[in-house]
Amino acid sequence: MLDRLRQWILRFLRVPAEPQAPAGAPGSLRVFRAGRNFYRLRVLAWAATQGATLVGILVSLQFLRWLDADISAARARQAQPPPAVVQPSAEPPAPAEAVRPPRTSRDLRSSTGRLAVRAARLPEWTMLLVKVAEGIAITGFILLIPATFAAVRLDYDYRWYLVTDRSLRIRTGIWKLQEITMSFANLQQVEISQGPLQRLLGIADVRVTSAGGGGGKNEGSGKDHESMHEAVFHGVDNAGELRDLILDRLRRYREAGLGDPDDHPAHPAPDFAAVPAGDALAAAKEVLAEAKALRAALRG
Repeated sequence: MLDRLRQWILRFLRVPAEPQAPAGAPGSLRVFRAGRNFYRLRVLAWAATQGATLVGILVSLQFLRWLDADISAARARQAQPPPAVVQPSAEPPAPAEAVRPPRTSRDLRSSTGRLAVRAARLPEWTMLLVKVAEGIAITGFILLIPATFAAVRLDYDYRWYLVTDRSLRIRTGIWKLQEITMSFANLQQVEISQGPLQRLLGIADVRVTSAGGGGGKNEGSGKDHESMHEAVFHGVDNAGELRDLILDRLRRYREAGLGDPDDHPAHPAPDFAAVPAGDALAAAKEVLAEAKALRAALRG
């Protein structure tokens, strides 16, 4: 069932099978994937979200049950006739302790009791409408459990990290596809970040920053915000190997003086140093003679 759901989601979202390799020499492509513990961490976060949602649903169901009982009691009190006026008797009143009303469980639910008094004035179908909405929400939650789990799995399976001798490319996302490509010509910094839970699981993030990047952090949000000047290899279990590979290829790239393919001219400039001295002198004399002839023609 999960395989069929996976294929349906991929067709519906039009997710490509794998990204195209970035610019680089043939045979230099290295493909990295997120670690297995990165997937387990995502599943744990998914399970915590589903558990919190389930607790919220149970609390709302209990609240609705209390509210329904209080509304029924409030409507029953409103339907009763007003009490008859009792003539005072000559007997002395009973002590205050004898006429004090007994405590009920409604005293523990004063909030629902006050709300029930107001809700009792509404039509009876109002509570039925609330129950139908609650049922729809519960049904949607149950139906979305396999879909959200499949999305977590697909986000892990279709997370690609590609590195060549010229550039790197990262593609992530299922609902929102994001592909970041960086050339080594603009690369400035490579760093590894690892939180306490990541250290426990043996994974880390490799963050690559290009020229003009400001760290990619959204101030005040408490969350790393990737920008066009930053690429992050999330949750890799070989962060040191990946960092060393990028730094080594970056060093070779700069030593070789390589540039982007689009930066090379279509026709390379001629190498005058390779021309013999005699031929160069004869060519210069010929150009000088043609220039003199052209000047004489212009004077005439």
